[in-house]
Amino acid sequence: MTLAQFWFILVAVLWTGFFVLEGFDLGVGMLHGIVGRDEPGRRAVINTIGPLWDGNEVWLIVAGAAIFAAFPGWYATWFSGLYLALVLLLAALMARGTSFEFRGKRDSVAWRRTWDALLAGGSLLVPLLIGIALGDLLNGLPIDKSQNYTGSFWDLLQPYGIYTGITLVAICILHGATFITLKTTGEVADRAARVAARSGPAVALIVIGWAVWTHVVAGKGFWPNPVEIGIVIVVIAAAWLASDRHEGWAFACSTITIALAMLTLFTDLYPNVMVSSTNSAYNLTIANTASPSYTLKLMSIVALVFLPVVLVYTAWNYYVFRKRISSSDFAPRLPGVRPSPDGSAPPPGGPAKPPGVREKT
Repeated sequence: MTLAQFWFILVAVLWTGFFVLEGFDLGVGMLHGIVGRDEPGRRAVINTIGPLWDGNEVWLIVAGAAIFAAFPGWYATWFSGLYLALVLLLAALMARGTSFEFRGKRDSVAWRRTWDALLAGGSLLVPLLIGIALGDLLNGLPIDKSQNYTGSFWDLLQPYGIYTGITLVAICILHGATFITLKTTGEVADRAARVAARSGPAVALIVIGWAVWTHVVAGKGFWPNPVEIGIVIVVIAAAWLASDRHEGWAFACSTITIALAMLTLFTDLYPNVMVSSTNSAYNLTIANTASPSYTLKLMSIVALVFLPVVLVYTAWNYYVFRKRISSSDFAPRLPGVRPSPDGSAPPPGGPAKPPGVREKT
């Protein structure tokens, strides 16, 4: 294996890590207003990802930086063609980030609803736009022999790319619903489970259709590869497990589904990194876009040292914040009334009185 091939695999791993971790964040953002029907419910849903979302987005930055450093030719052509799309993506990411911080700054229903709408809209646009960009890599974009993008913004909106974006949105919804079911209790968890059960069959059909289309676009023979077969099996399992309320297994299968979606794209793309719709001779490949071997060698040493540290820290972070969250934790309380030790709300008549304490008459 060459260093260029190693870095292509690592880029695929970074994109996979982003969608595995940020995928349920995006799903939670899209679903928080549906699953949390009142303010305590919405706050509970948002707080399931409160300590996690910003760290998960780092994977997106690292994936882009890895392409920049390891494959500068790929980075220059792809990102120059995505200028307007990248502006929209950054706007969506900023809308998400600011909504987490600002929705609770005023005690106003209109204020919170505005930020809730920005959170939901930004969470939908992120996987849609990234899916379009990734799908276009495989489907092909107008690129000349000098590796310059010669199309316009509208050339990015190709049917396969758009469908790839829709597929990632659908998987994120299922991924987010199963995550909320795992991380909350009571009515919020029940509503999330119903969303997962109802959306599961539709998500499975969308993913199966995308896997077939991807195989046709890749043009690598009649028989599907093991990754394409795997994603079909796993997404069907995710839909079935979600309908039967097997929360942990449903979340595991939705995780594997979104990981296999990324692996399917990069497996079918290899050895290209961008396909030219102008002429196949102008395709950008691992070989003709990679950095010099010294640069790749130095980057490999840095990656082998720091990537395990990041993985350990991420695992520790998820372990620390593993507790389930209840909407009653955010319910308004009467002055002087403390929550019960298990986090549930006190009974309607106030907290229970200790034995032997009598009411004053």
